[in-house]
Amino acid sequence: MCGIVGYVGYRDASDILIDALSKLEYRGYDSAGIAVFDNGEIKVAKSKGRLKDLVAKMEREGKPSGCSGIGHTRWATHGEPSDKNSHPHEGGRVTIVHNGIIENYKALKDFLVKEGRCFKSDTDTEVVAQLLDYYYDGDPVSTIANVTKELEGSYALGIIFADFPDTVFAVRKESPLIVGVGENESFIASDVPAILKYTRNYYLLEHDEIAVLSKDKACIYDLHYNKIDKELKTADWDMDAAEKGGYEHFMLKEIFEQPTAIKTTITPRICDGLPNLEECGITLEKLNKFRQIFIVACGTAMHAGLVGKYVIEKLARVPVIVDIASEFRYREPIVTKDDLVIIISQSGETADSRAALELSKELGAETLAIVNVKGSTIAREADMVIYTHAGPEIAVASTKAYMVQIAVMYLIAFEIALAKKQITVEECKHLTSMLQEIPDTIQNILKNIEETQYIASGLINADSLLYIGRGLDYALSMEGSLKLKEVSYIHSESYAAGELKHGTISLISEGMPVIAVATQKNLFDKTISNIKEVKARGAKVILICRENYQPEENLADYCFKIPETDDLLMPMPAVVPLQLIAYYTAVLKGNDVDKPRNLAKSVTVE
Repeated sequence: MCGIVGYVGYRDASDILIDALSKLEYRGYDSAGIAVFDNGEIKVAKSKGRLKDLVAKMEREGKPSGCSGIGHTRWATHGEPSDKNSHPHEGGRVTIVHNGIIENYKALKDFLVKEGRCFKSDTDTEVVAQLLDYYYDGDPVSTIANVTKELEGSYALGIIFADFPDTVFAVRKESPLIVGVGENESFIASDVPAILKYTRNYYLLEHDEIAVLSKDKACIYDLHYNKIDKELKTADWDMDAAEKGGYEHFMLKEIFEQPTAIKTTITPRICDGLPNLEECGITLEKLNKFRQIFIVACGTAMHAGLVGKYVIEKLARVPVIVDIASEFRYREPIVTKDDLVIIISQSGETADSRAALELSKELGAETLAIVNVKGSTIAREADMVIYTHAGPEIAVASTKAYMVQIAVMYLIAFEIALAKKQITVEECKHLTSMLQEIPDTIQNILKNIEETQYIASGLINADSLLYIGRGLDYALSMEGSLKLKEVSYIHSESYAAGELKHGTISLISEGMPVIAVATQKNLFDKTISNIKEVKARGAKVILICRENYQPEENLADYCFKIPETDDLLMPMPAVVPLQLIAYYTAVLKGNDVDKPRNLAKSVTVE
């Protein structure tokens, strides 16, 4: 979720770059840097920490002075937050900033090392800088085009070449980038807020398009060097709307960010087709020794833990206990030195989860934190930590943080199963490959948001809802119900579908909405029977099911279909319509979606 800016014009580039980066701070970052042409020479200033730390460093050591350059705020993926891993990165005659992940960076780095190249950082980005310099033939556009053909993954690149001091180059694939056009100045940026102070005119750079910026003009080419005529757009947002990227609310923006967040989280943890969590202090040998696993969390994070429980127990045959943090700390849990306690928290500051971590350490268990905020208390105090690289989540109701927490649970489950020899290397590679396909599956679901808007329109007058499902679908129903409660204020409950006859079915009345999740093949027929039970009692049924299922006539009032994937991985794509249904229900009711009443983003007290 890094922020990229670039500038060429008549003003002081350092000031412009720092100011533009400050408008992207909402994206989250742990280091910052700029590169500016100063008297014909590229000078780089970068620092771990916040923008103020970079400014203070330049005040001590001198600020680059010139009228063109690039800048970056980094959210660490490859390599820890540090000065050396901060962007920009240099590769001889080429200096770059990068947002995204280069999936084949290791193979490219191995090639460059054999060619005699030396590396100063642990990042995938420096590999791109070195590769650009390696192939540089004096023509920046052809060099960029040739190098991008070798890159696998997502990227938005801001590039300067030492022998083109008045030009900034850019290219993108998947990661966002815009080109701003002012009067006698041009810009690149990850998002519109960075440039609004200077211009409201911009181009949207599409996949594999190369931008060439001078102070007089911005030209855009395809990979075959053909010039592209693009529509010049005009931003009419205020700053708040701009930070939302044009979305009406942060919650919707964050739902749409989920495919990228998954990739950013899992890609650095996959090596040669297998999960690799060694950077987080987790090895196969260590995973093999654990007798049982406790997953402790609150709210949405606890629901992610429930998905983890199902998957770990199924694949690895290791017992998993999921606890609400506020219950775990007071129930005198039987935890030993042979156990692993996993604490899940978006903020890393949740009070009950912090207390559960302290208790687990006192009891001698090894602890693993899954958190989104670097340097947070839980991250610092746990024995091991896996950061979910989701970037900042502004909306109080969690969506993308939940999604990446689940993604991490899958990686852990695959590794434990491999460590316990419950699956083969080939099976593990297959599961990991399917996990890598999930972002594209979610992207396809996000093309059909009109369906969820229609479903939501039928819920806004409901007094109460019921969510039902079995197995993983039950865990998913719990999250769907919580989302609806959080933002729409409609009372809803989730129930294991097989428990309906044990009391809950008495609540069903004529027209009561029931959202039924049925994606698990081995439980499908039983869930369908439960749906018929509520339908026979007058329920209005919304069915979430697999793409290849043709529901019987009159089984459901509406059916939302999920693209096919493995049963184990269904919770990831299947939660997206549930998130959207909750969001649009709240919107139609006129609620403050991003800041629901009585709720806080980080619960730092009991």
